[in-house]
Parts: sequence; C-alpha cells; structure tokens
Amino acid sequence: MASFLMLGTGLGFAAIESFWPLLLIAFVGTLNPSSGDVSLFLPLEHTVLAQSVPDQERTAVFARYSFVGTVVGAVGALAAGTVDWLAPLFGRATLINALFLLYGVLGIASALLFRKLSPHAEASSERPPAPLGPSKRHVYGLAALFSVDAFGGGFIVDSLLALWLFERFSLAIATAGTIFFVTGLCSAISYFAAVPLAKRFGLVNTMVFTHLPSSVLLLLTAFAPNVWIAFALLTFRSLLSQMDVPTRSSYVMAVVTPEERPAAASVTTVPRSLAAAAAPFLSGWLLGLGTFGWPLVIAGTLKIVYDLTLLLQFSAVRPPEES
Repeated sequence: MASFLMLGTGLGFAAIESFWPLLLIAFVGTLNPSSGDVSLFLPLEHTVLAQSVPDQERTAVFARYSFVGTVVGAVGALAAGTVDWLAPLFGRATLINALFLLYGVLGIASALLFRKLSPHAEASSERPPAPLGPSKRHVYGLAALFSVDAFGGGFIVDSLLALWLFERFSLAIATAGTIFFVTGLCSAISYFAAVPLAKRFGLVNTMVFTHLPSSVLLLLTAFAPNVWIAFALLTFRSLLSQMDVPTRSSYVMAVVTPEERPAAASVTTVPRSLAAAAAPFLSGWLLGLGTFGWPLVIAGTLKIVYDLTLLLQFSAVRPPEES
C-alpha cells in the first residue's frame, strides 16, 4: 500500500500544476523535501529489522540499512544536476516532471521488492503487535526529543540549504547537488563507524557525542565567509551528524518490548515528521529576509539543546546488550 501511495505521489506531482491539489498530495503522499525517509515505510521497516537479528547485531543492521538509503539518496542529489545540464535540450519543466515520474516508478520497484520478503518478516503469532504499555514513558520522552531534533533539521532540508547556498554564494543547482552528493557519501561512511563506537561507549553516548559537535559545525556554517569554508564545514559535519541515525533507531527498538516495536516506531516517527514539516515554512521566511544563515543558526541551537537533554534524561536507560 505504501509503495502504491509513492507511485500516486510521483504521478500527481508530474501531472498536476494547481497549487491546492499539489498541497493535498504533498500532505498525504510520501514525498518530502529532505533526502531522508520520514514516511510510513520507516516504522514498518524498523520493526522488521529489529525482530530479524539478535540484540548484539541490531545496531550493525541498522547501520547497513541507513548506509544503503543514504548512498542512494546521495546519488539522487547528484542526479538533480541533470536538470541544468539537459535543460537546453528538453526544457526544465519536462525534466522536472520526468524526475517525479521516476519517483513513481521507484514506488513500483519497491512494491516488487517487498513482495519477495520472507514470511518470517511478519510479526510472530505468539507475540503479535500491541499498543504501548510498559515502555510508554520512555517512548513519549524520546518522541518529544526527536521532534526537537527534527524541527531543527527542518530548517536545513536540502532544498532550502541549496537555496541558501545560491543566495549567499550564487551557487548553481548542479554544484549544490555535487556538495550534497559528497556530504551524503560522508554520512553513509560514518554509519559504520557508529557500530564500534556504540559497542565501546553505549548507544546514547555515541548519539550525543557525535551529534553535538556536528551541531556546532552547522551553526558555524552560517558565518562562513566563502563557499569553500561552508563546503568544508558541511563536509566535516556530515562525517559526524548521521552517526546517531542507526544508533537512534537501534535504541528505540531496544528499550521497548518486541510487541511494542511497531507502535514505538510509529510514535517516534510521526511527531518527527510533523515537526520537520513545520520548520521549512519558517526557514523560507527567514531566507526571504536576507542572505545570512539564520536557519542554520536556529537549527544548530535546537540540535545542541536536543543532544544535551537526551544525555541528561536517557543516559541511565540502557538497552539489553549494555546491561
């Protein structure tokens, strides 16, 4: 069902030009302005992955999962440059519609891949999915914190960051796509570094002490005097900022009972999605006021608050493999 919703989203954006129908499709569809997945695929996939491996391997499998998604997302960012390169031949509007159609086709491809999954991916009949119970307090607390992080991240989604780079440094779309490709690859490589760090220092410590310096680098990017320093700061940030992705996913699945995992994944994902969706409006308004990177400053500050609060509230809540 989610894959066919993805198909409908791509077809809708390619075929419709009126604002209000597009807004409706954007609201109920699977397309989002960032390269990450905040759709209904995520809680389902997280549940399947968590129940498919032992506790000791959970973080590693989430690292591989995040790696594949980020690499493909980075390639997609690089491919966005084809709009500039081929526009003289086919026209910009035609190429953009073709990319939306490609998005829809990928929805069909994902449906075919999901159909080939083993029946063992489904929840056991002995432990069917259940609403949140014993872990409710932890899950709600994590959901609130993740929302703060996602709200901060919403200020710097790739589309708005590309707009800021264009306005501040007159950077072309193709060049911005190349920057996002490089930063995406750096983020993808960092996922594997998160696994040994988590084994050595714990999931929460790995999340905080890699994400915190990346938030500082993001804040400093707003003050970059030229595009090369901005590129360097964004690259160094990307080497650290995403190590919390596999560790965060693993941590949520670890601190709840197996029956609660689908509910926990949904409860921690939906508020993140809503928070991330609210921020781009404010970010666009701030970019309209001037070329200074206020969205980066706000995003970095919110993420620092998230990191410190997460450490204070959950450093003592340990997953089974750390007990």
